[in-house]
Amino acid sequence: MELDIFKNSIPTVDYFNHRISTPDWMIEYKRTNYIDMTYIVGGQATYTINRQKVLVEEGDLLCIPTGSERSATSSDPAKFECYAANFNLFTLTGEETTVPLPVHSKVGIHNDLISHYRKLNEEFLSKTQGYEMRVRARFMLVMQRFMEILVYEVDTYQFDPRVKQAIRYITENYAEHLTISAVASSVSLNPVYFGTLFKRETRVTFRDYLNTIRINQAEDLLRAGKMNVTEVAQHCGFTDVFYFSRLFKKHKGIPPSSVQI
Repeated sequence: MELDIFKNSIPTVDYFNHRISTPDWMIEYKRTNYIDMTYIVGGQATYTINRQKVLVEEGDLLCIPTGSERSATSSDPAKFECYAANFNLFTLTGEETTVPLPVHSKVGIHNDLISHYRKLNEEFLSKTQGYEMRVRARFMLVMQRFMEILVYEVDTYQFDPRVKQAIRYITENYAEHLTISAVASSVSLNPVYFGTLFKRETRVTFRDYLNTIRINQAEDLLRAGKMNVTEVAQHCGFTDVFYFSRLFKKHKGIPPSSVQI
């Protein structure tokens, strides 16, 4: 599955459960007509998925595709705890699709994910007016976090607080004459150390990150059609319109003059 399809997909969460298991917990054999995404936060269990046994434990994620045969038991079911969502995923054109994750993954315990799941559980159980949209929004945040951890391999939640602060500073001041020294100073770090830390956390250099922010903003301004290329370049912090044009084409594949309104 192409990631671009997933990025433009919408889940419909039909069932959600914070399963704090009882001594007789088990899942009976059934062929599912939904995607089963289960995040294990305590204990162990053995799932049988399409006749293959999978031992899961705290910090594991199951993402069982639609149409799978599934059952589960635990040697100590009273200690097994998980968050389970049954959902279907559709593209913006209404075609059913799936999540680009393996059936079984080692994710680890993440406090922000637990927080999302707790709030999701509150919304699902309350069923107050408009809860469907809130559940869908919260669950999309959960899916995005799993994608960050397992696919994109850039865990923004775990970024060093100084890098997070620097990113906010860049986003708010991209139009200014920003240097790595100025941004490093804003978070009280030596420029050399800051540059190393920034790349280690984000996987890109400070300059590449800044240029990406500027180019993305430039694209939006060009599509609005209220500024010409030179004005957009200046507004986004570029003093050399020719350099801006080369960089824009490198990022977007077309020159800025070809952006359609």
